[in-house]
Amino acid sequence: MVAPLSRLLLLTAAASAQFVDQEYHSRNFTVVQSPGNRNVTVAYKEPLGACTTAFSSQKQYTGWVNVPGDYPTNLFFWFVEAREKTDQLTIWLNGGPGSSSMYGFFTGNGPCAVVERGLDRYETVARDWGWDRGSNMIFIDQPNQVGFSYDVPSNGTMFFPNGTVLLPARGDESTKNPWSVANGTFPSMDQQSTANTTEQAAFAVWHMLQGFLGAFPQYLPPVPQPVSINLFAESYGGRYGPIFADIWEEQNQIRPVAPAAANLTTNSTRQIQLTSLGIVNGCVDQEIQQALSPKFATANTYGFKAYSDEAAKFYTNKFNSSGGCGERLRRCASLSAAMDVNGTGTVDGVNQACQRANAACQDVDINYYAAGRSPYDLASPTADPFPPYHFVDYLNQASVLSAIGSPINYTMSSSPVYFAFDATGDLSRGGTIPRVAELLNKGIRVGFIYGDRDYICHWFGGEAVSLEVAKQAGGEYMTQFPAAGYSPIIVNSSYIGGEVRQFGNLSFSRVYQSGHSVASYQPETAFQIFSRLTTGTSVSTGKAIDLNTYGTSGPTNSTTTAKLPKMPDTVCYVRAFQESCDKDAQELAASGNGVVINGVLYSSSADWPLLTKTADPTKTATKTSTATLTGAYTATATPSNSAGKPSPPFALHITLLLGTALLPVIDWI
Repeated sequence: MVAPLSRLLLLTAAASAQFVDQEYHSRNFTVVQSPGNRNVTVAYKEPLGACTTAFSSQKQYTGWVNVPGDYPTNLFFWFVEAREKTDQLTIWLNGGPGSSSMYGFFTGNGPCAVVERGLDRYETVARDWGWDRGSNMIFIDQPNQVGFSYDVPSNGTMFFPNGTVLLPARGDESTKNPWSVANGTFPSMDQQSTANTTEQAAFAVWHMLQGFLGAFPQYLPPVPQPVSINLFAESYGGRYGPIFADIWEEQNQIRPVAPAAANLTTNSTRQIQLTSLGIVNGCVDQEIQQALSPKFATANTYGFKAYSDEAAKFYTNKFNSSGGCGERLRRCASLSAAMDVNGTGTVDGVNQACQRANAACQDVDINYYAAGRSPYDLASPTADPFPPYHFVDYLNQASVLSAIGSPINYTMSSSPVYFAFDATGDLSRGGTIPRVAELLNKGIRVGFIYGDRDYICHWFGGEAVSLEVAKQAGGEYMTQFPAAGYSPIIVNSSYIGGEVRQFGNLSFSRVYQSGHSVASYQPETAFQIFSRLTTGTSVSTGKAIDLNTYGTSGPTNSTTTAKLPKMPDTVCYVRAFQESCDKDAQELAASGNGVVINGVLYSSSADWPLLTKTADPTKTATKTSTATLTGAYTATATPSNSAGKPSPPFALHITLLLGTALLPVIDWI
């Protein structure tokens, strides 16, 4: 069986090296102009068969909004209709900068997950706890050149081991490993053809959103009512979320005051009314969060010490020293506020000072990385296999690209965007906490959600940020939020998923046994928190509350401890080589040995888990779950479990029938 499989693999490698059709008419798009700006066009289609939803009646649309400017900008969106009719509309953004929101779509809070069915055969299965359970969802790849977003489609060659793309395509590249190189169609890879600050990205997405809203009025309230939107963002989204929300509110003010100056018309653009802002393991404020990194690395609630107490003291002192991270951050923020308040990224002195701050603050993390643990999960190795990356290979299949209508191949991360943002020191520029405090005072619900096994944007820092937001918001938030105790997050009748401090519209949730991407590790807990934030109920119980007076009760501090689970084995996904391939996999690749099956590098084809399963083409994916696929949970009692007890099974509850063998996939999600 190994020999035929090897021959098939050679054919697979050849088939994957292809460029993408550029003709719009071949992709069956509907193309419309934005009513807010006739220069903005929206091209969209239904991605039939690309993602299985809980109910076949749910509409989906994939498309691009072309936004005019100094360089071509085509921002990608994937819209999924809610399982039940609702007015809720939620935007999801992954972070980076440069990370695709398809990561969240296929591994966390999206409607479906990708599973293997056989050689070069994948299947999508619906998630019980996708956020389409409670809201219409828009997943956006931004800024330009991230994921499926692009400036100019360009044929090139991608080298998987280092993630680089060379233009034009190198058709004659020789390599020990044919799988390590693939021709394809990509963005231009030009750093000058994308945003270089969060502010610039926010304007582009605002125009993109106006185009989307104009194309899909059936999901909106009648004109002239404002469009209520929830914005949830992860990781670098701790910066995206507050700044996007602030700039969108500025655009709301421009609409009636000076439409001509902004190329807008008051009767054709829609007022975007943010109702809730959710920040998931967000890096919001470097000065607050990085200062606590040595403490989290050595005194977290799992008893894991990445390095010694002496080293922690050294790095804390280094953070606070002259010329250290803290001082450089304050200088960067001061210069930004004085010389580049609009975040143009064009002032060299500001860019240089803030880039130096970035570098100084990264120095604080050096010792943690030496411990051999993932920055996204204390329980995982540096080459972290979770969440799985099968979706990257899936999205590059010709049939899927055709269904979506993409003119480019899919890439999970964008180096040009990362380096463009790094060149301006965007992360270090500050100013996010006052923006969040202002949103809070406007009546917008703000929820900080942090998995407690994440290091890179750890919950110690997230908690400190939430307290500072309350302080800067003033009024009752200044006194009542820190006075509120921690209450359990009751996920269902038998499980407590974490702890929450809440007063009024502000909440901070610590989620047990979760790494960086909370919805991937604890999907049911993540959904219940999401649902409660967007509906304005108690994050602890889901019960209706008076947000003017409600506060949680319980201990002042969250001190629940637990043990880390067993460290998982690594899996080398070649399209995420740097993120997932450990030293052994790197040496295997360097030697020219090994075999790649469905985007995973194995020592031999005999190691492929599905090789021992006998596939029956007459069998199909069968949903065996008895769980209800709609609605949220409202607690009537408090379960007795703690963080130290196992969490409930990841609630995908899908089984694939492969011949007579049942292959559970719940542990892959």
